[in-house]
Amino acid sequence: MARGGSRRDLIPDFDPDCGDAALTRARQDIVIGRWQGLRELLRATGPDWPSRGHRVRSLAQACAANSTAESWLAAEPLGADPLVLRAATETTRAFSLAVAAGRGVNVDQRRVDAAVLACLRATEAYPEDPTPWVSLISVARLYPSGVRRQELGRWWDELHRRDPYSVEGHLQVLHYYSSRWHGSHGLMYDFARDAAGVSPPGCPLPVLVQYARVEEYRYALDASGGQHASMGLGTHWTGPGAVGDVRRTWERWIGGRGGGAVTPAEVRDLNHLAHAACQAGVREVAGPLLRMLGGRATRTPWAYTGDPVKQFTRWRREIEVPG
Repeated sequence: MARGGSRRDLIPDFDPDCGDAALTRARQDIVIGRWQGLRELLRATGPDWPSRGHRVRSLAQACAANSTAESWLAAEPLGADPLVLRAATETTRAFSLAVAAGRGVNVDQRRVDAAVLACLRATEAYPEDPTPWVSLISVARLYPSGVRRQELGRWWDELHRRDPYSVEGHLQVLHYYSSRWHGSHGLMYDFARDAAGVSPPGCPLPVLVQYARVEEYRYALDASGGQHASMGLGTHWTGPGAVGDVRRTWERWIGGRGGGAVTPAEVRDLNHLAHAACQAGVREVAGPLLRMLGGRATRTPWAYTGDPVKQFTRWRREIEVPG
């Protein structure tokens, strides 16, 4: 959208499905308790692991508050897809309970154990699928002291063997290693930079560094009670390291990505890089990214630095230029 466009043209679209119309239709089926649309969607997705992971996570969010996943599993108790979705749904439910209880409050161990068992059952039902291994690594965070290093390493090896460049899989490990959970800022950044360093041109893994920066910001902001300056957060996005990270991610990922339409599975990652580029003032990166995204926005990470609608609208108006 060029400067001077109408405000309506600049308003972001926070579509939770990131433009995936088939996913939106399947999620509407969940509202009426119909699971057949979920089956059709996942069958059509096939072994496109990024798209499958994006769709399963979104369906799990919708299924967490009702019994649609259980109804499907009851109808097809040995089905690989319903078992994978049930594992993701149980993981989502466990996290919802943890959020409701608040950090530092013991989570119902039985709920976490049930999610782990559901994930392990799904790995056996669909051995090629990396999705249940992502769910397994995710739910590992909910154990008070994490899981044994050897166990986490084994789960990671299984995931890596199936999808070595899984952004979501890497992201779950990054969160596990963060200060908020079972690691430190240093460990988190080391993991992100190591993954970025070995990724091939055009692979989105370099954006993990931007995810790490958002996670550090959230942690510091919470610790400071929302007082940016008191925690030295004023230069968090604009320091030389942050600017350099934006440029490197752009060069390694987008520079080697080539053309083609932005897929729904890429929208969240592109928003993280666009947000970092805008905050850092790297206009030559922010402009092309905003053009790639159009109005497709995700509330995270924009919501951490202000009102997401106002921010996205403002940056599109100030930075985006005609293509």
